[in-house]
Amino acid sequence: MHAFDVLGDPVRRRILELLADGERSSGAITVVIREEFELSPSAVSQHLRVLRENGFAKVRPEGVRRLYAMDSAPLREIDLWLERFRRFWSRHLDVLATELTRGERHPTDDPGAAADGRPPAKEKKNP
Repeated sequence: MHAFDVLGDPVRRRILELLADGERSSGAITVVIREEFELSPSAVSQHLRVLRENGFAKVRPEGVRRLYAMDSAPLREIDLWLERFRRFWSRHLDVLATELTRGERHPTDDPGAAADGRPPAKEKKNP
């Protein structure tokens, strides 16, 4: 199965999000996925199997529990594939970052601004 086919399923993407935060037991994964997607434990198990068989997840037994961890190798392959397309959004993201940085400046950073953040009042001239 191609990596994008594996990641095309929202359940498998969610499982990977859980595993990105660290190793989890199959039981803990099942609880979250059942709650969010209303799937049976056997359906969750099938999704874990797809992730495992396609290299996105590793499993290690610990007594009767099975602990899953993410394997990032397939994600690096996807990242390399996406590299040729980054030029379509990188410049836009750079512009967005610049605008966000401008917006982060606090009005009091302006020495002419009032203490409460309002722009300075215009001086009135007496006639």
